Amino acid sequence: MKKQDNAPGLEELRQARSRSRSLYWMVGIFSFFANMLMLTGPMFMLAVYNRVLSSRSEETLIALSLLVAFLYGIMGILDYTRGRVMARVGARFQSDLDRRVFSAVMHKSSLGQTSGSAATGLRDLEAVQRFMISPALTAVFDIPWTPVFLIGITIFHPWLGMLAVFGGVILITVTILNQFMTQKPINQANSASYHAEMMSEQIRNEAEMVQSLGMRGATFDRWQIARDKSLEQTIKSSDLAGGFTSTTKSFRLFLQSAMLALGAYLVLTDGLNPGAMIAASILMGRALSPIEQAIGQWAVVQRGRKGWDNLSELLTEVPPSQTKTALPPPKAQLDVQQATVVPPGEQQASLRMVSFSVAPGQAVGVIGPSGSGKSTLARALTGVWRTAGGKIRLDGASLDQYDPDILGSHIGYLPQRVQLLEGTIAENIARMAASPDAEKVVQAAQKAAAHHMILKLPDGYDTRVSGNGGRLSGGQIQRIGLARAMYGDPVLLVLDEPNSNLDNDGNQALNIAIRQTKANGGAVLIMAHRPAAIQECDMLLVLEGGAKRAFGPKDDVLREMVTNHQQIKGGKAPGGVS
Repeated sequence: MKKQDNAPGLEELRQARSRSRSLYWMVGIFSFFANMLMLTGPMFMLAVYNRVLSSRSEETLIALSLLVAFLYGIMGILDYTRGRVMARVGARFQSDLDRRVFSAVMHKSSLGQTSGSAATGLRDLEAVQRFMISPALTAVFDIPWTPVFLIGITIFHPWLGMLAVFGGVILITVTILNQFMTQKPINQANSASYHAEMMSEQIRNEAEMVQSLGMRGATFDRWQIARDKSLEQTIKSSDLAGGFTSTTKSFRLFLQSAMLALGAYLVLTDGLNPGAMIAASILMGRALSPIEQAIGQWAVVQRGRKGWDNLSELLTEVPPSQTKTALPPPKAQLDVQQATVVPPGEQQASLRMVSFSVAPGQAVGVIGPSGSGKSTLARALTGVWRTAGGKIRLDGASLDQYDPDILGSHIGYLPQRVQLLEGTIAENIARMAASPDAEKVVQAAQKAAAHHMILKLPDGYDTRVSGNGGRLSGGQIQRIGLARAMYGDPVLLVLDEPNSNLDNDGNQALNIAIRQTKANGGAVLIMAHRPAAIQECDMLLVLEGGAKRAFGPKDDVLREMVTNHQQIKGGKAPGGVS
């Protein structure tokens, strides 16, 4: 995406940055006095040569030394203070945008867009924050003083000023070359490192499968290829950036020595004060120090700039969500009206012109072959994927009229692949609430018939689990996922292959949960392959090729569409519903 100066995302970043404008002014004031105090060293050298050595007064030397110690102490306090202020500027910037960037990343990830700015959004925000607290940004406040110090050197002698300006031009040229020559290698190194890190994370999450299928050697070889490429790019960019840093440092030290040499020559031939010779050398080091500092921190500058551009792109692509008018708790009346859904990133609809209604107390089974659009419908019913055409309404209101978090509290969703998050079982059931309601957690587990199963675990509801479930079986994870879906008494349950990992007891527990939801006036939609999952369904929706093939009472649809009607009705069929 091409960067635009008036992009909404860029404007958001600028507004977040402008909230600390008063702090920037404070840093500027501190920098003014800190740089003024940088003149302490040169002035001290002049005073020593002009007064102390000529008068041979120890009292003068002691007085000057105490004054210099005091002034350097004040300078150190100012420098430390502005560093603390900049740290808080960076923290405020990140804090102001944390939720916004997190929401944007989650939105794009829910649409399957897991590359580009969506993948690095939070890292980009941290990169900008690190740039804000780095010495590179502090150097920006010091660089305007470089001409002042150069003028001071010129006052001592024009030749010294010419040497200082020449050195400054060389360093600025090196800085510009550094920017253009290191940008691409650094970006390539960051991209390669991210790719290797993501591959490692994926392999780690699927460690059980990798180990059981004897894939450890093969996956390591593939990861090592990505890792070697990352190391190669990192070394290349490090060598290039290090070359510029070393060149700058060496050249600056040479300039200081050259300044002393030229000053010594002028002392010998032109009557230049020896104190001025040393003072000019000190001023030279101070004048060029911000430039050297910026070059030394150039990797941080480049990453921060890249992060800024990525954040601008991300926030432009995902506008901030508008505040929705709070609606009353809905009834379980679901109306799907000519719904057409195009999966994110694709051109062809996987669900086309589908219409049906579900009343409170009803359970609808959605059946059809693989790829018929069942999971697409589930994602659309939960609001994760929006309809490209038509409407999905809950109690008369379209899903986009609800705030996503509020809508999620009214809908219980059990996806095909149940994932638990790092935390306790109680926290997972409570949907990671900061303060889980213990009573509601137990009630949800009881409704999902998972209560006694959880009590048998080492620490019961306080048993900690990892992202992949740890030692929990697939059936246990699925039952905990069902309890999570039922937490808070949602009016609508959307269950995508809810019994794929369940045994006979689990299937019975699932049917009990469905009956309870119906009895409480809720509605249930079950995307199913197995006949046991639709035992409690009143209605059946048959999808084929993304279109509705049949919808009506279960028995009527089964007689018309399924040849093994008696087996399915009894829940004994060995194969899937087709």
